[in-house]
Amino acid sequence: MRKAKPKKRYVLPDPKFKDPLVTKFVNNLMLDGKKSLSYSIFYKACELVEERTQENGLEIWRKALQNVMPGVEVRSRRVGGATFQVPSEVRPERKSSLGMKWLIKYARLRHEKTMVERLAGEIVAASKGEGAAVKKKEDTHRMAEANKAFSHFKF
Repeated sequence: MRKAKPKKRYVLPDPKFKDPLVTKFVNNLMLDGKKSLSYSIFYKACELVEERTQENGLEIWRKALQNVMPGVEVRSRRVGGATFQVPSEVRPERKSSLGMKWLIKYARLRHEKTMVERLAGEIVAASKGEGAAVKKKEDTHRMAEANKAFSHFKF
């Protein structure tokens, strides 16, 4: 057990939209410390989303993120030698974190040519309530619903 709770780390807002949530997304998108490349991928993907939907790219991204963020998840809990999948609410911080990670993961698994196109495609799909990231959220919710009987084992 740790002595003190760790200090909360705050990220700086991004240069273009002045939004800390964008910076968090870009940090998750980044590979090998190439942050400027991540920023350019994100900004170009937003522009591509604007071209495809004729709406504000940042707002579409926010809507997509909202559609991907899970409300409940299952956690493993050992009770008397048996392991149960116990459904629990997701903290707001973890909600957005999971949403971002799923959006990026399933964008990387798409079959378009460049990462910009993949990310833009996944953002547009998620904003409409379809796509692999939204399916992941629904699977998580379904899993929690199926294990509702074990909710009395909460932490």
